[in-house]
Amino acid sequence: MKLPARTLEIRTSPHILSGYSVDTIMFNVVAALLPTVAFAIWAFGLAAAFTLAGALGSCLFAEWLACRLSEQESTLGDGSVAITGLLYGLTLPPACPLWIVVVGGFVAVGLGKALFGGLGQNPFNPALVGRAFLQAAFPVTMTTWTPAFAEARFETLPASTLAAPFMRAAPDALSGATPLARWKFEGHLTEVPDLALGLVSGSIGETSALLIALGGLYLIARNMMSWRIPLAMLGTVGLASALLHATSPDDFAPPLFMVFSGGLMLGAVFMATDMVASPLTPIGAWVYGALMGAIVVVIRIWGAMPEGVMYAILLGNAASPLIDLRFQPKPFGPPPAPVDEPAEEAA
Repeated sequence: MKLPARTLEIRTSPHILSGYSVDTIMFNVVAALLPTVAFAIWAFGLAAAFTLAGALGSCLFAEWLACRLSEQESTLGDGSVAITGLLYGLTLPPACPLWIVVVGGFVAVGLGKALFGGLGQNPFNPALVGRAFLQAAFPVTMTTWTPAFAEARFETLPASTLAAPFMRAAPDALSGATPLARWKFEGHLTEVPDLALGLVSGSIGETSALLIALGGLYLIARNMMSWRIPLAMLGTVGLASALLHATSPDDFAPPLFMVFSGGLMLGAVFMATDMVASPLTPIGAWVYGALMGAIVVVIRIWGAMPEGVMYAILLGNAASPLIDLRFQPKPFGPPPAPVDEPAEEAA
């Protein structure tokens, strides 16, 4: 009896060993992000909704276009680009002009993902590639903040949201500084409960650290996220901040403020843990997280900018292959004995 033919499929990373498909993991990551997205829209109103919609839509269209131009099968259905769009949108100011949002979305997918071959081959987190491009190209826009919980946030849009390309919109009457900027440049500390609950201004994703942490715990419980990376990153920031604060409380912020402020929680939980751009070995994950945490502290305290999570993760992504190479697990038992080569036959 003739047996049916079997096909061996060889694919690129991420290689799933838990039994979950890529689609299933991506769906769960989106589900873990939805509470943070909903809270951000509640905090910033229509401005956040338009920005997130623009980010998600531009990333989806860029993915479709990249697949079409490369004559590859569409990858919109695997959900990976939806995560890129949501994370990219969460890194933006709520009142970011929509045309800038669209430009960054195309850069995130085109330069950060499609250029390297698509899913499983991007060396850097695509969402942060788009955010870094906008930070360099439009620094004023990317550091202009809208206050959270404004009274008319569901009735009106900031003037900058619908501004024409390359035109400066009239400034709004109200503006708010981020907690990190207020501490770094004014010496004012925001209360930790306000940071944990998201009652502050900042990027769309710099809201409820508690909801972000709960989303991460959900993914860890389902074995869809490496718990070592966020723990190492957050722990390094907390430990370094505690040591510095103990030496000079007036010059250095307390550890809880450093852990819950800015984009650290979002970056540590949902961006640093990118399956493709992060190390695979357990020791490598600890080193990777600690490296990024140290960079965050250095930039926040001694750098010219109040925040450094984006640069820390991108630098960590760059070092990830070297970290994996250095911390390869040792094989169990003695090395195999060399195999003698067969003697060549006499001519």
